[in-house]
Amino acid sequence: MSMQSQRRHRRRFSFEFFPPRSAEAAEKLATTSARLARLQPDYFSVTFGAGGSTRERTLESALSLRERTGIPVAPHVSCIGYPLTEIRSLLAKYLELGFDHVVALRGDMPSGTVGFGELRYANELVAFIRQETGERFEIEVAAYPEVHPQAGSVQRDLDNFARKVAAGADAAITQYFYNPDAYFRFVDACERRGIDIPITPGIMPIVSCTQLARFSEACGAEIPRWILYRLREFGDDRVAIREFGIDVTSELCRRLLDQGAPGLHFYTMNQAEAAEAVWQALDLGSLRGAPAAAAQA
Repeated sequence: MSMQSQRRHRRRFSFEFFPPRSAEAAEKLATTSARLARLQPDYFSVTFGAGGSTRERTLESALSLRERTGIPVAPHVSCIGYPLTEIRSLLAKYLELGFDHVVALRGDMPSGTVGFGELRYANELVAFIRQETGERFEIEVAAYPEVHPQAGSVQRDLDNFARKVAAGADAAITQYFYNPDAYFRFVDACERRGIDIPITPGIMPIVSCTQLARFSEACGAEIPRWILYRLREFGDDRVAIREFGIDVTSELCRRLLDQGAPGLHFYTMNQAEAAEAVWQALDLGSLRGAPAAAAQA
């Protein structure tokens, strides 16, 4: 597996949060982000609820994170079920407030909603952002090494990703996975298509068997059977699950970086401990900004 296109990019490390829904959750996010900010990641990102349902909280969280930590923030924006006029207004607001980096996603349809809205796919959203704002935003999009659950085939999924890149995406973040070969094969397939943007692996630290199974079923991420069996053997032993999860995630990240991945994007679930432990185990701060070409194939 060549991974040549990825080795040309400089490494970036980032953490993703979701907007808190209560004062208690906001306090927890403040504590979590302060801990992770000490690691000096390249940026934080903040998710955007189905159909723009967390629009205001996404913006508030992005502003608060940037103000408190000094870390650059990339707010998410999705398009499905969300009016075009409001997407335009949101983009203008992001620019007005000094955000120059967004994560552009199709998003999920809110329950009970009928109709997709004026933009149905992420490539249409990327094209719209470029049409409205030119090159003022760095645009990241999603990638699916194990195939998007609604794509229908590997080829169709790759075609969809290629359309997002052609529309103007600068970089991509993958859905999380635990089989690194899926990522390597996806990147190689992109190289054969002439796609050479950085494709950063998304990493979900393992902290709970039930949580992991629920999320993975919803997003189509495969959990290797050996991981599930080990997690079930631990039962309610949270310490054992945490230690096992850190070991598994650290080894996954080490292999990805050794093979030339251009960084890592951690899905934190607004918790610091596991992501922080993986960061420290791999001394990721020493790798930030270095070219991925320094890794050995």
